[in-house]
Amino acid sequence: MGCKINYFIIDRNLMKKMGLISNEKIKECDEILNCILPPREWEENGKQWRQKVSNQPATRMDVIKLTEMLDMSLQHLQARETGICPIRRALYSQCFDEIIRQVTINCAERGLLLLKVRDELKMTMDAYRSLYESSIAFGIRKSLSAEHNKLDMQDRLTELEVEKQKIKDDLATAIAKYEMAQRQGTEQRIAEQQRHNEEINFLKRSNQQLKAQLEGIIAPKK
Repeated sequence: MGCKINYFIIDRNLMKKMGLISNEKIKECDEILNCILPPREWEENGKQWRQKVSNQPATRMDVIKLTEMLDMSLQHLQARETGICPIRRALYSQCFDEIIRQVTINCAERGLLLLKVRDELKMTMDAYRSLYESSIAFGIRKSLSAEHNKLDMQDRLTELEVEKQKIKDDLATAIAKYEMAQRQGTEQRIAEQQRHNEEINFLKRSNQQLKAQLEGIIAPKK
């Protein structure tokens, strides 16, 4: 279901046999319509078919039916009422093409002007689509880059944590060695001090003994 543009189907071989000839006005209108909405061609059952836009003027009832068909198509295809919706855009695009066809039949200049408006609108929409797609691609690249950097930072953080723990272990080992060396130094000084005191006491006792012996020798006998 959609806003169908009025077409009529022509068998090229049948046209040649019948020798159909259009007047200048119809021919000019057909040329403009073919530029606006190019004919469709296909082959079926060994015959070449060509589908062209109808050059019959639209009546008031045709416009009313077009409006009703647009509303029915929007509802049937469940097009969104707001926001970006490809279905709604396609239906309105078909409807706009049919309006251009109807206007072109009555006034070719108006039809060409509407064609410019349609092409400008399509170009603008394509530009916005390209900008949107490029922004999405840029965002994805940035997201992937950020995720990659995040993984690198996590790996670096893990390495730093390991290095930090190693430094802590080395520091604890150094402190333990320092405390042990300090205790050993203290114990060694105490032991040396004790040996020194013992030597002094020994020398003092020896000196007293020698002094006593010397005085015994020197003292006169009675």
